[in-house]
Amino acid sequence: MSNNLKQLARNQRNNSTPAEIKLWSELLRARGFYGYQFNRQFVIENYIVDFVCRKLKLVIEIDGRSHQFKVEDDKMRDEFLEGLGYNVVRFSEGEVIKDFNNVIRTLEAYLPEN
Repeated sequence: MSNNLKQLARNQRNNSTPAEIKLWSELLRARGFYGYQFNRQFVIENYIVDFVCRKLKLVIEIDGRSHQFKVEDDKMRDEFLEGLGYNVVRFSEGEVIKDFNNVIRTLEAYLPEN
């Protein structure tokens, strides 16, 4: 893992979007989602993911407007991460801000059956 990616991830943590801040502070931080540990702006191979729970093998991406121009790049990235065994879930910034309960319900579908 390159130090450049680690530094970029650190910078992204310090410059989070409102949707990333909401998801982190209201749900994922401090094992707030059913006791699972999430990391934010985490390096996996050559990619920085918005959020990851390594135990659940779950990556959460929050897509801003710029992602409408990155559809092919996002698809390749998702396929790569899925090849490593991760499930990749994408939400738009608007979904996180305006429909938070649905975001939670969607993520709950990735919890193991008890």
